[in-house]
Amino acid sequence: MKNFLPENLIALADACALPLYVVGGSVRDLLAGHPPEGDADYDLASPMSEEDFIAACEKCGTHVRAVYPRTGTVKVRDEAGHDYEFTRFRTDRYLRGLHTPAEIAFTDDILSDARRRDFCANAVYYDIRAERYVDPLGGMEDIERRLLRTVRAPECVFGEDGLRLLRLARIAAQTGFAPDAAALAGASANAALIEDIAPERVFRELQLLLQADARHGDAEAPYRGLCILRDTTVLGHTMPALACGEGMAQRSDFHSYDVLEHAFRCVRYAPARIRWAALLHDVGKPFCMRRDGNFHAHAEEGAPIAAKILSGLRAPKALVDETAFLVKMHMRDFDCRMRESKVRADIRACGDRLPLLFALKQADFSACKDDLSPAPTVEKWRVVAEKMRAEGVPMTLGELAVGGDDIRALGVPPRETSRVLRELLDFCLQDGRRNRRDCLLKHAAAVFAGKNP
Repeated sequence: MKNFLPENLIALADACALPLYVVGGSVRDLLAGHPPEGDADYDLASPMSEEDFIAACEKCGTHVRAVYPRTGTVKVRDEAGHDYEFTRFRTDRYLRGLHTPAEIAFTDDILSDARRRDFCANAVYYDIRAERYVDPLGGMEDIERRLLRTVRAPECVFGEDGLRLLRLARIAAQTGFAPDAAALAGASANAALIEDIAPERVFRELQLLLQADARHGDAEAPYRGLCILRDTTVLGHTMPALACGEGMAQRSDFHSYDVLEHAFRCVRYAPARIRWAALLHDVGKPFCMRRDGNFHAHAEEGAPIAAKILSGLRAPKALVDETAFLVKMHMRDFDCRMRESKVRADIRACGDRLPLLFALKQADFSACKDDLSPAPTVEKWRVVAEKMRAEGVPMTLGELAVGGDDIRALGVPPRETSRVLRELLDFCLQDGRRNRRDCLLKHAAAVFAGKNP
């Protein structure tokens, strides 16, 4: 592993009086055949005190960014810009389900430190100076077997820290490792503890899970993680409005899967940017089925539900708004019967989000029966969008061939200017060739005269 470590980290280990270890995901990934890259995260551990570690950092010119004496944690950055997090060997005691330890005791015993972690595969240590692995819990064999096994009884590991329920699914997604039966059972037994975790932390883990294929290029990664959340019932405690789609049948001529499985498969076929929209696109179906006995209007009803879920997770507002918009629009013209005039209006309403809507519609279509052929609605809309581009249809007021001053010069009062401009934008929507100054001024005069006899 030493060949892959930054030179400054090796120098730092040489400056330490006691062994300095790399532990966690970077060691696991290397042993699994995925060497750390330049921006890799390195978690460091040692029996030395944080004061001694800081002294070693000062010798090497490594900048200390933050110190947390209670947990024995030091965050540092070396001269090359690499960030590291050092934690002193310790044991932890938690209040049930809470992410932060209630009591901490420092130790010089590496086995005790390993047993405070989550999975054996994450508890393999690499002694940088001695260039050797230390494996207190048999994690190297687990890595070879691609297995996630808890460091202690699963009931204890998950009962101590509810965030580990999500970490199980996220790490399984990113690595392709399979949780053993005991880990799955322990997660299921403690699933409700995820409700004790701060929404921001839940969102971060879910976001990493939905982007898990970026880690090693495994296209099945997000789907695999979602299935673990479903099977352990953790999903029902984080997004119950989504989870209740499990077992909810759909028309067999359109769908091969129930509502929840279809959502998972939509994520499977969706590009990274729209995975939240893919996951939540049919979240309105259970609501509509309970209320009306059918799925009609599920897109319109699902948009505020999706927004509420993401807002509750403290997701960025831009993501909330984009996801709600895509959920609301994903069923537009699903049967390709919509008139072109309405399609044009929807295309203009989408603006820069049109490619995202196309991607969601395609993923939704593919997820129905695992059909990778082009979605008919997308093909139809692409043709219309191309016609609009060829005609030069203005999409915003700023693209009109006239402006506010031109309209007011016709005698239109300032308070009416924006209304007349919007009328002109609609006038051009069905034929972009109308976007000429003479044509627009003539139409504007007629519009104003017609509404002010």
